[in-house]
Parts: sequence; C-alpha cells; structure tokens
Amino acid sequence: MDEDLRERLRTAAASHRPDRARMLARIERGMAEEPPARPTRAPRSPMPWLRVAGATAAVCGVLTAGALAVTSAGQEEPAGGQRVAAEPTPSGPASPSPGRGGALPAGSGPLWSDGSLNPNSNNYWAQSEVTVKTTRPLTELTVELRIALNGGVDTTGSWRSLPVEDFAASAREEGGFLVYRWTLKPGRGVPTGTHTFAGQYNHAEGARDTGRDDYTARARTADGRTSVGGDFAETH
Repeated sequence: MDEDLRERLRTAAASHRPDRARMLARIERGMAEEPPARPTRAPRSPMPWLRVAGATAAVCGVLTAGALAVTSAGQEEPAGGQRVAAEPTPSGPASPSPGRGGALPAGSGPLWSDGSLNPNSNNYWAQSEVTVKTTRPLTELTVELRIALNGGVDTTGSWRSLPVEDFAASAREEGGFLVYRWTLKPGRGVPTGTHTFAGQYNHAEGARDTGRDDYTARARTADGRTSVGGDFAETH
C-alpha cells in the first residue's frame, strides 16, 4: 500500500462519526430475534426441614385445639364456676331434732313432739320452740309453752307455722311461769305434718337455766283425744 492510500484512510477514519441511535436499535433487534431462554429450575430451599417442622407444628396445634374443644363440650359448668350436685329427695318427712337445750322427743298415738331452744338464742334473748308432728288431721289442738320466770324473763312475742287466723294466742304470767298458749279455733283443722309453735322473750345477761321450762300439746282426731308433753334440757 502506498503512502497516498494510507493518508486517505487516516483522513476518513478521523472524520467518521458513529450513529449511536442506529447501533442501539440494531442491538435491540438482535435481542428480539434471539430464541427464548430455557426455563431454569427454582433453587431448592437451603433448609427443607424447616417446612416439615412448621407443618408438623401446625398439625399438632389443630389436633390439640380439637381435643380441647371435645373436652369442653363434654363438661357443663354452672354459673359462678362451680359444679352443683342435686341432693336426693327424702322418702318421707325428716323428724325434727332437738336444738341447743332440747330434750328428748315424746310421742303418743298419732302425735309426736319436741321442745328445744332455738340456736339463734343469745345471752340476752331466747326463743323456745315446741314442735308437733301429727300423722292424722286434728280437729282440736291446744299447745302450752311454760317458761319459768327466772333471770328477768319478759315476753317479746310468739309465732306459729300454721295460719295465724286459725288460732287464738295469748301470753301471760301464771303461777311463776310465762305461759304461751295457742288454741285451735272451732271449725278449723290442723293437717297432717310437722308444725312449730315458738315463744320469744328477753332475760338477764348470761345463759338462762331452762331446767323448769316445759310444754304440753292436747289434740283430738277422728279416733279420739290424745296428748303429748315434755321439758327442755337444763342449761347453765
């Protein structure tokens, strides 16, 4: 190659200006014509045991929740969180038992009786009770409760478990006693069952001696008359 040709080539190279936009367009066309790349497999988890452990924990959680739900459905708690057991109903009426200061009960035919000091009695006040149980209806009944006038005894009232309108009641001092008396009115009756007659009174401070207190109950049934009576255990 002579010197003149070399000079022309250098001149042409120096004056050349590349078309950048055209070059980029050719590259983009070339890339669009390339075949699609083969799909690559997703990388394996570096710690597959984590997925197994997680699934196992989830299954265990579901089983545990199910067991708790079954257990809860089988138990029923009453209001307040406590379980209440029903008491069996007695086959017959329970016999009254003597309270504090009570004496042994007495019985005669269809009647049974007991005298007792109510457990709520205290060092200033007391309630003496006569319990009468009858196995037959009564057409007549008179109950007398006698409280010895010792230790400043003074009546504060009386009551009975039977209807108040069926009885004439009184409380008065007679022969050294405070006598409570309940008398069934004519034409009235007393049904079978257990009935209570009570006298209430104040007394001097301390435990009052009940050794002289007593009671009687006189009644009539369709078969005739009957009566019972007793006293109260001595207290000091």
